[in-house]
Amino acid sequence: MLKHEEEELMTLFLKENSENVVENLMEFNKLMMKYRSAIREVTTKLEVLNDELSLEGDRNPIESIQSRIKKPISIAGKLQRLGKKFNIEDIQENLNDIAGIRVICPFIEDIYRVSEMLTKQDDISVVKVKDYIKNPKTNGYRSYHLILEIPVFFSDCKQPMRVEVQIRTVAMNFWASLEHQIRYKKNISNQQEICEELKKCADTIASTDIRMQELRQWIESEQ
Repeated sequence: MLKHEEEELMTLFLKENSENVVENLMEFNKLMMKYRSAIREVTTKLEVLNDELSLEGDRNPIESIQSRIKKPISIAGKLQRLGKKFNIEDIQENLNDIAGIRVICPFIEDIYRVSEMLTKQDDISVVKVKDYIKNPKTNGYRSYHLILEIPVFFSDCKQPMRVEVQIRTVAMNFWASLEHQIRYKKNISNQQEICEELKKCADTIASTDIRMQELRQWIESEQ
């Protein structure tokens, strides 16, 4: 952990009037280690699936796999919005997206195929599914979200850990990345107009995704 993050953590625990800041800091780091371990478990499963499916279809259904652990300040902010305290118990009980994996696929049908094959594995439990491809957000955001629970084995126990997996196409990811950068710009006078243009761009990208998939299917049928 970086020094500034450790100082940030100590400040957050002190705000909660914690009696033993050092002990809580150690417990927090241990918890984050468990989430990183859960990411490795799910990432390995995705890599194995990608290898297997590439042999069957002569192409990779996964372009890339990215992961992240939520930063302490983001964890604290989300807990505050939920009316919860910054402590180990509330983190584990109330947050499902501490560990995050983003899977980028070439085509929409790859998203559903990868999701189906991942979630039918018998050591994975599906906690929640949100399909923002069939039901986009009002701003145009599209992606397929899964909250998964997977057992992770440690030296003294087996513990179920939750991981959020977002699966999207290259085009969806391109739009989401730019939208994220624009959304956090301050003091924008014509924000409503920009939001409308972003929505139009999202719809255009969605149409392109569908058309590209149709073209691929057309080419395959010709072969």
